[in-house]
Amino acid sequence: MYLPDRLKSYPMKSLYSGVLLAMVITLSLSFLVFHAIADRVQRKSIDPAFEHIDELELESARGALGSNGSAALKAYLNSLDRVFAGSTHYLLDAHGIDVLTGENRAAFLPPAPRTEWRTHANGRYIKAQRSPDGQYWIVNTGPSESRPHIWTFLPYYFLVIGATLLLCWLASVGVISPIHRIAASIALFGQGNLSVRVNSRRQDEIGQLGRSFNQMAERLERLIVSERRLLGDISHELRSPLARLKFAIKLARTSADSKSALDRIERDVDRIASLVADIVEINFIASGPVVEGVGVVRPADIMDEVVRDCQVEAEMRGCRIAVNGRLSGQVVGNRELLRRALENVLRNAIRYAPEHSSIDVSLAEDSRAAAIAVRDYGPGVPEDALTRIFDPFFRVDEARDAKSGGSGLGLSIAKQAVQVHHGTITAENASPGLRVKITIPFGAASTPN
Repeated sequence: MYLPDRLKSYPMKSLYSGVLLAMVITLSLSFLVFHAIADRVQRKSIDPAFEHIDELELESARGALGSNGSAALKAYLNSLDRVFAGSTHYLLDAHGIDVLTGENRAAFLPPAPRTEWRTHANGRYIKAQRSPDGQYWIVNTGPSESRPHIWTFLPYYFLVIGATLLLCWLASVGVISPIHRIAASIALFGQGNLSVRVNSRRQDEIGQLGRSFNQMAERLERLIVSERRLLGDISHELRSPLARLKFAIKLARTSADSKSALDRIERDVDRIASLVADIVEINFIASGPVVEGVGVVRPADIMDEVVRDCQVEAEMRGCRIAVNGRLSGQVVGNRELLRRALENVLRNAIRYAPEHSSIDVSLAEDSRAAAIAVRDYGPGVPEDALTRIFDPFFRVDEARDAKSGGSGLGLSIAKQAVQVHHGTITAENASPGLRVKITIPFGAASTPN
């Protein structure tokens, strides 16, 4: 397109210049429009009104002449001269001869075939109007009004300039400066200052822009910080099994009992494989696109399946899973993600439950959400760790190994999966034991916040 190409060749260096130019163009266009409107009003309304007045004067002068002769005509023309101070009125015949004095005033008449005349000549204005039958002309002439000097309108010029500067200042304070502050905040954020935010209470589009940036910055900060922490945790988690693996390889080469060394290598490889699988899973849930495989699922069916799968593991520890209550509602979500969340929570309870104890699963629902609570009768966790147990790789006891404490990602995966479904997951000490509560609303799934 031609116009955009032309506009691209003249880029604005500053919004201030753009606003000033826009206001100057607006004022100029307004002047042209107002001038056109005034001209149209002059031609369509004012000029016809004066023509009617001239016609009325002509008919009145002609009537005075016909009824009472030259004296009445002269008196009428003198009265017009007094009303319209500075002008002189004449009644001429068809050839331009003054009816009262007999002087030839044809110079005041327009060229044929015009029947009316409004002009300026030799420093005088001339207005002439012919009667409908063409026998008479009424002529009004007088000195031309001098054009106003440019200094006459100087105060108005200063008023327009002042109004323009005021509007530019208001635009600067109300629009441009806030945009500059937002741009500066974005630049600082891009340079690595993840804590920078836009402070604005405006409710307009600029305020919305600032709030959108703050939301984006908060999400990016969480993602970047979590990614950094995750990378640190991964390196820490992999360091020990890799060191043991390296030692087991050396031992397998030198030891006579190679089977024991190979068993050690297999255990460490399994641990690394399980850790990598958990990392891939939590990363997919946390940063993946909109959940795939979304459909209508029944939490009751998922819970029954999870309880059956975990029953064998519980029985190996001499424990039992006691389910109280029931669910009948349906949720819109991803069945596999919900299954992983419930399974991780239940397996975590089994892992820390004392032998020959019970793991209680309580089910309830209302018109808005399904509620699932899983409780064990183990040692619980310190109060200050209740919220941190859902963080990746967090363990209450750092000395736990893979058999007792797992990778530290199970509850984190459960939290991410529940948040995808706009649900909540919390933990509390049940004295004894730990109770984990999951609430899943009857709504649609999406990416987590």
